[in-house]
Amino acid sequence: MSVLERISTPNDVRALSQDELLTLAQEIRDFLVEKVSATGGHLGPNLGVVELTLGLHRVFDSPRDPIIFDTSHQSYVHKILTGRRAGFDQLRQKDGLSGYTSRDESEHDWTESSHASAALSYADGLAKAFELRGEADRKVVAVVGDGALTGGMCWEALNNIAGGNTRNVVVVVNDNGRSYSPTIGGLAANLAELRTMPFYDKVMEQGKSTLKSMGWFGERTFEALHAFKEGLKSTVLPTQMFPELGIKYIGPVNGHSMEEVENALSYAREYQGPIIVHMVTEKGRGYAPAENDVAELMHSTGVINPKTGEPVGTKSPGWTSVFSKALVEAGQRRSDVVAITAAMAGPTGLSAFGERFPERFFDVGIAEQHALTSAAGLALGGMHPVVAIYSTFLNRAFDQLLMDVGLLHQPVTIVLDRAGATGSDGASHNGVWDFSLTSVVPGIHVAAPRDGEELKELFDASLDIEGPSVVRFPKGNLPEPIPAVQRLEDGVDVLSYLDADEDEDTPSLLMVAVGAMATPTLEAASRLRDAGLNVTVVDPRWVVPVAPSLIALADDHDLVVTVEDGVINGGIGSLIGSALHAAEVDTPIRNLAFPEIFPLHQSRDELLNEVGLDAEGIFEQSWQWAAQLFQQ
Repeated sequence: MSVLERISTPNDVRALSQDELLTLAQEIRDFLVEKVSATGGHLGPNLGVVELTLGLHRVFDSPRDPIIFDTSHQSYVHKILTGRRAGFDQLRQKDGLSGYTSRDESEHDWTESSHASAALSYADGLAKAFELRGEADRKVVAVVGDGALTGGMCWEALNNIAGGNTRNVVVVVNDNGRSYSPTIGGLAANLAELRTMPFYDKVMEQGKSTLKSMGWFGERTFEALHAFKEGLKSTVLPTQMFPELGIKYIGPVNGHSMEEVENALSYAREYQGPIIVHMVTEKGRGYAPAENDVAELMHSTGVINPKTGEPVGTKSPGWTSVFSKALVEAGQRRSDVVAITAAMAGPTGLSAFGERFPERFFDVGIAEQHALTSAAGLALGGMHPVVAIYSTFLNRAFDQLLMDVGLLHQPVTIVLDRAGATGSDGASHNGVWDFSLTSVVPGIHVAAPRDGEELKELFDASLDIEGPSVVRFPKGNLPEPIPAVQRLEDGVDVLSYLDADEDEDTPSLLMVAVGAMATPTLEAASRLRDAGLNVTVVDPRWVVPVAPSLIALADDHDLVVTVEDGVINGGIGSLIGSALHAAEVDTPIRNLAFPEIFPLHQSRDELLNEVGLDAEGIFEQSWQWAAQLFQQ
């Protein structure tokens, strides 16, 4: 029996010898490569935290001592050590293990959001709760990557954790020089410099007893060295992290040495008060294809060949690649176009623009709030910023969109990748809230292209809007292009309609297909016609504001059905309904959208099917509504 097969709880890990731990670390890496290559997932981050996670579970008493993983895509090893090894065959699949920590899976998982920079705030609150409940002996451990420290929430939390309090918060900085891509900014440079100086801590520990045994001269020498060391630290890391503001610091620690990891964490466990443990790790450690992937270190993969790391199967062109090309072309035409990423240039399609126009490309780190307000500043200065982020991460910057971009009515284009159902990344990665958020901003324009050709056209048009604009599209491969039968004067595309000589007594249905929902809506419309309805299908293209022609079309039909891959509350269907009411158009309207849930991890197609947003579900619900109305 392998060492890994003997592990089902943290107690099993604590019982291992040092030699067994080394064997276990290698077995875990082999296991991760085998399983993640078959399902896809976050491989590189987890290969980098094997020894660190082993140390955490050997030193701390989870779940009594909460271990909170910031972002938590690096929690696979934690899942293995807490009894979930057997679930990895269904990692990120329907009814299988989440790719992040999940409170439904285990008592060892305290959180489940996959958004960065929140762990320290959770830890601060937990430590305060334990103190108030008379449980101050419990430790709270927050594992935060150096990339997450570029997010403002971390510094807000540190401001509360610091200040001389005695609450037992252990902040483990997993410093691998990366967020998704290499970590940027002053903090990253400071951490990088400090990584090169671990010998100071070793000198201090090894020489402390020797020097102090030499009497007065030794004591003065030790004090001088200590002052020199502390002063040196203050030049390379922000002072918030050090004792003068109430947070003890130890490190840098070799995050792949079990001995050093355990020694540092054991010290932190016994220390009373907040403490930062600086762990230096290597993303993708121990797997050559990941180590050789300079761009991403296999941060996240699809299904791959475990021996070579090469993707399995052919990859069709995706939405992101179309946007990436369109942005570069726009940059060539217009010198005022600039691009902003929040540490995800590759995944959001900005890398090509950054290579072609490096002086007009800005990576702000994991700081979406700053990205939006910085974009407003660029716009105030005469530029046209394009901020490309995942839809789910716009949630964090709504205030900045509303008050810093919208209120000032600045020409900022926000491109939302992974909008709607994203599938396997789970609840907090699904982008189903962006319609509800963006549509309430006065003066905003929101576009939802139905295919790649429309994406390019609508993005180009967004650059000419004097005010905020949003272009959103889903994750995955492009659908086949859907040509319009007719484009109305205000830009609405008619995708299919019945000729005027059709039987006027037959009930008529107007279907408003939003963005990528055009394909399944057209399929459903064909079946509805076969069932005896007159059906017109339109694509608004610009879904905010509501086009006047939509109101006129609704007035000419007996029933309106809207179809969107966002939440139903406050979505585009609701917006169209409000517009019809304001125009005193009394045509009944029904909305198909996501219910008020947090969609769980599964494929996009499975999720759309589950909530009735596939062609079959759209047909069945539309037919049911029509039957109820027209039989009266």
